[in-house]
Formats: sequence, C-alpha cells, structure tokens
Amino acid sequence: MDHIFQASRQWERIQDRWITEDASVNLTNLKSDPRNYKLSLWDPSTNGVRYLKALTYHLGMTSSVEDLARINRTPNRGIGNPITVRCQGELLCMDYLQATFELGFIEQEIDLTGARIMEIGAGYGRTCHMIMSNHDIASYCIVDLKNTLELSRAYLRETLDDDRFKKIEFLSVDGLVGGALKSERFHLCINVHSMTEMSPDTVRAYLDLINETCSAFYVKNPVGKYIDQSLDGYLQGQEAVQMALENGPLRQLVDIHDSQAVQAAVPAFIDGYRPGDAWDCVGDSRALPWSYLWQALYKKPEQ
Repeated sequence: MDHIFQASRQWERIQDRWITEDASVNLTNLKSDPRNYKLSLWDPSTNGVRYLKALTYHLGMTSSVEDLARINRTPNRGIGNPITVRCQGELLCMDYLQATFELGFIEQEIDLTGARIMEIGAGYGRTCHMIMSNHDIASYCIVDLKNTLELSRAYLRETLDDDRFKKIEFLSVDGLVGGALKSERFHLCINVHSMTEMSPDTVRAYLDLINETCSAFYVKNPVGKYIDQSLDGYLQGQEAVQMALENGPLRQLVDIHDSQAVQAAVPAFIDGYRPGDAWDCVGDSRALPWSYLWQALYKKPEQ
C-alpha cells in the first residue's frame, strides 16, 4: 500500500493565506509577522489571554511553598472572575501571585504582627486582602481617590470577614487636606504601581507624609518611563502616552527590554523613592515577572 504524504486541510489553508508562494521573497519582517506566527509563535495581538495564562502558569510552577501557602490562606480570591490556571493543586491568577511575592519580600524585614499599615493607592484591594489574611494586623488605612476607594471597599467587604474588615479605614485623598494623618504613626506604608502615575509634586507630598508618619516603606514601581508602540499600538491614544510621561518621580526614558539598561536605572529608583535622607534601603530587587518593575524596602532609623 502506498503511503500518502500531503498537507492537512489546516495547512492547506495556512499556505493559501499566510505561507504563500511569495512568503520567501522578502525576509525583512519574517519573525514578527503572520508568517512566523503560523510557523512557531502565537500572534500576540490576538493571543493576549493565552500568553497571560502561560506566564501565570510559569510563575505558579516556580513559586515557593511559602508563596503558595500565603495564597492558600487568602480566601474568596475567585470573586471578580479572575483569569486563572491551576498549579501544584492551587488555583492561581496573576494578581495574587503578585501579592504573595510582595508580601514575601516585606516579611524578610518587617514583623507584621500587630502592625499598623497605610497603603497609598490600593487598587481593588488585593494586597490588603492578602496581608490581612496572613497576619494579625492592628489596623490598615487605605488612602485613595474616591471612586477607587469605593471599589476597594466593596471588594474587601466581600472577601474579608467582619473582624478583619472592621480594621480597615478608607480615607479619600480629599481627607488629607489640613494635615490629616500627620499625628498618626504607622509601622509600614505600601505603594504598588501608583506613584508612577501621580504628578511629581503629589509624589513628593506623599513621601513627606511617609517620612513624618511611618517607620518603613515598601514601594514597587517602574524604574523609569518607556516608549514602545509595539506593545499595544498606543490603544488609548497619544495624549494618554504624553500624560504618562509627565508623571512620577522618575521620568527618564529606559529601554525596558534591556536588562543592563534597567539595572543602570536602579540607583535613581532607590534615591527617587527614598522618603527622606535618613532612610536606609534595606532591600531591593526586580519585581517578577516584569522587566521594568523594581521593588525596594526602606526603614527609618530609630529616633
């Protein structure tokens, strides 16, 4: 019996549409156009969820026992219908992997038992949710814009039990006028990826507040600004790009896909987020998995 060697219907279609007779004529963009996407890669413009799940899976499979234990102790993570994968028996999403990495970094230097914490810009509240699920916190103050504050209030009300939820104070940015919080004392302040989106004057005001009221400060933000239209085609428009470039304490352009360029920007990051001259940076590292996010923990020497 003669063997039959022929293209499948799937590959007949690919050759008709993408790997055509002219495919080898010009190799200029071979590795970043549909020819290669059909040969060896998934098209990033249409496979964002596939890549997110692949990245989440990779992080989950390389996470430590301690990382996964923190996630396991954090209930109600499924609220909001996250994009998840299952690794090592645990249902994981990118947000709570980020939260466990952040908390693990903080725990290396800070004893959170009975701590009073302030978070500036909490998003929907995932970091607060994980910290309060893993530690006996005395109080947690979230400072944020009005609409985002209502979002975190609603989310944390759903995910935390009554005793933990009662420990949270939700303070609108408008409530800081007149020196509010100046008399408060916090063991730790947290800022994750929001100071980079504030005006330089606002960042300075918050760093001054941290200097006056806190003993330690954890920050996770980009090492600088970047311009790369290939990432999203400037989906939100050129004006949004310009507004992003104007904000934050670090506005120098960095090639975020060059590890040496990112590393060279780290000293400016550490200085730029230092709340005051007396504060010591007791730890810093790249914030996985992103190439351009850095994290640092500062402590204020005992007075």
